[in-house]
Amino acid sequence: MRLLLLAAAGAALLAGQAYADDAPAPAAAAAAPAAPAAPSFSIGMDGPIVINPTPYVVKSGAFGDITINGAVSGLAFAQSHHLSGDHSGVGDLSNAQVLIEKTDGLFQFFVDAGTYSFPTVGVPYTKSSTATKNNFGDVPMAYVKIVPNSAFSVQIGKLPTVIGAEYNFTFENSQIERGLLWNQENLVNRGVQVNYTAGPLALSVSMNDGFYSNNFSWVTGLATWTVNSSNTLAFAAGGNTKKTYVSNSATSPLANNSQIYNLIYTHTDGPWTVMPYIQYTTVPSLSRLGTTSASTSGAAVFVNYTFPATATMGGSSLAGLSLPARIEYISTSANKTTGANLLYGPKSNAFSVTVTPTYQWKIYYVRGEASYVSASKAAAGAAFGVDGMSKSQVRGMLEMGVLF
Repeated sequence: MRLLLLAAAGAALLAGQAYADDAPAPAAAAAAPAAPAAPSFSIGMDGPIVINPTPYVVKSGAFGDITINGAVSGLAFAQSHHLSGDHSGVGDLSNAQVLIEKTDGLFQFFVDAGTYSFPTVGVPYTKSSTATKNNFGDVPMAYVKIVPNSAFSVQIGKLPTVIGAEYNFTFENSQIERGLLWNQENLVNRGVQVNYTAGPLALSVSMNDGFYSNNFSWVTGLATWTVNSSNTLAFAAGGNTKKTYVSNSATSPLANNSQIYNLIYTHTDGPWTVMPYIQYTTVPSLSRLGTTSASTSGAAVFVNYTFPATATMGGSSLAGLSLPARIEYISTSANKTTGANLLYGPKSNAFSVTVTPTYQWKIYYVRGEASYVSASKAAAGAAFGVDGMSKSQVRGMLEMGVLF
């Protein structure tokens, strides 16, 4: 076991963004919507965990500053009804990554190097040594970014997807495990992405290889409208422009021929963050695989409450404590005989709930997690347990880490 237990505690700040002031009196002129930040260059953080605010900085003269961050974390969990080849209990290194970036000037870059795993509800766990080798290698993301002005930029390389509401790595997200909807989405794209910001609207369009197929026939896009400091609305879409049949450990031909659509709303109100989103995916008939068309429809709600710095219980401070939760539902529609299987069978559906109490102190964090997944109308042998016949799975998980 390579589990690194690095004790944790601290203030999770993201969900505790300041709530907008009350609206002015009707006679006053309405304020213009706040402009969104430029499309994210460095690694995304969904909270409540926050990256080290004082990273190591290398001064390189006229070239600019180079920032170095990192994450090292370990996890352990026990689960019911494990699948054949999985285990009832697991301990592993979930992250050992170094993040190197330059974020100023005309020429910028980002490099993410190291080991990682992708714990996901309802899916057998793959240890980080295998997940790294079978997915995106020891450098999962690396790209250059050309920024001629504050409104326009171009990224080239191994890019994070613009699809979905969850990031790839455990420390970036409010839950340790990724969700049912995330499991339908692509993660890393090799390609080119153009970003443009105009007032409250931010746009990104990318031509890439979809599910890491090395076949550059995918187009993805993201439009984000910052309504005000408390509300944002985002629409993301992507799909393959032609049928391709690449198949390897990182590329499923079913997923790589799909189209994906997201509508994501985010609301912050003092210590509360609420983010509902809906997703639709579709896969065409693929004659070489002998499958007919299929689709999924899903919805999720993320809720997080971060205790204020002044909060106490029984005389003890609750500063640094957050309570994130996620609820999801997804269903798939396909011909029972020839339809592509995108879930637990061509006509199956699934529900999950995940709760992840989190505590961060400075650069250290610890969090527990309880998750429950239930599958209905699953095909014989396609659900949980060594025989695939159990209808549900429960996991209890612990992750501890340091963000340097």
